[in-house]
Amino acid sequence: MKIMVIVAHPNLNQSRANRALTFELAKHADIEIRDLYQEYPNWEIDVEREQRLLLQYDRVVFQFPFYWYSCPPLLKKWFDDVLTFGWAFGPGGDHLKGKEFMIATTTGGTEKEYRAGGCNWFTLSELLRPIQATLTRCNGTYLPAFVTYNADQGTDAYLADEAGKYAEHIRASAQALVH
Repeated sequence: MKIMVIVAHPNLNQSRANRALTFELAKHADIEIRDLYQEYPNWEIDVEREQRLLLQYDRVVFQFPFYWYSCPPLLKKWFDDVLTFGWAFGPGGDHLKGKEFMIATTTGGTEKEYRAGGCNWFTLSELLRPIQATLTRCNGTYLPAFVTYNADQGTDAYLADEAGKYAEHIRASAQALVH
């Protein structure tokens, strides 16, 4: 299976958690890693190139820090620019049919904070639903997300352990992830 990870972190070099996740993935030759903020510092996304790249991979993972209950703005722009009517959805928009999509996100909050009654009121799965709806509207298969909670307070050992689990998660079969 060919896997592409699109990392969308505005300050990846300053992120302990996302750097740890990305560093672990770099050890795996079967995973292509792309840094969206490094590739598009001027925010002018090459739509045709991105669409060609999407066609080359079986699974696409969007890795980003979770803040303000969403993804970073360049990734949102990427979704808006790349997943176009007539290509990703609508009449003739079947290019992503059968592709697998996954979210990998980090949050400073604990898992207890992301539940009914917690200070964020909703689970991460519930808060990621707009992205899930977008990807399924584009005929993709949305797989369970990988979440690293409490990333801000996590020790180096904790982040290394999470990174190992992350690499296993995104390389697992779809059947193993949903059953």
